[in-house]
Amino acid sequence: MRCPYCERDRDKVIDSRPTEAGDAIRRRRECLACRKRFTTFERVERTERLMVVKRDGTRVPFSAENLMRGIIAACGKRPVPASEKERIVREVEEEMHREHDREVPSLAIGKRVADKLRAVDDVAYIRFASEYYKFSTAGEFAREIAEIAERPVPDPKQPDLFGPPAGS
Repeated sequence: MRCPYCERDRDKVIDSRPTEAGDAIRRRRECLACRKRFTTFERVERTERLMVVKRDGTRVPFSAENLMRGIIAACGKRPVPASEKERIVREVEEEMHREHDREVPSLAIGKRVADKLRAVDDVAYIRFASEYYKFSTAGEFAREIAEIAERPVPDPKQPDLFGPPAGS
């Protein structure tokens, strides 16, 4: 690994541990030439390229950055932490790679993001859904808002029966 300070490629690994998400290895290194320390991350590179089939039939490579841009736009000025947005992007990307071999319809991605945003923030969900579902009238907005208003508020003391098992 090339030192970012002196550009030499002689170093030793001092510490190595998985990242919080478990999708990378964080390595703390010390340059043997200049003795400065730096951090590197080692990730598995995806060799398969998932293509997104857009509504007009065009195909573009899947992009987590584009997904994040859409989520950031939907969550604009809402109290949704960055970590929550990153979690949604990570989960959707993993699910799409797991469920689709080479191509995924953009509608499938949009539906998945909308479902995840709905569980996080109603306003962010409505913003995203208006673009995803292509609402064209105020009545369509009103119906979606009425449906959200009728949804029961989950009791924090009641465990989610359909969520991930405890301890995972």
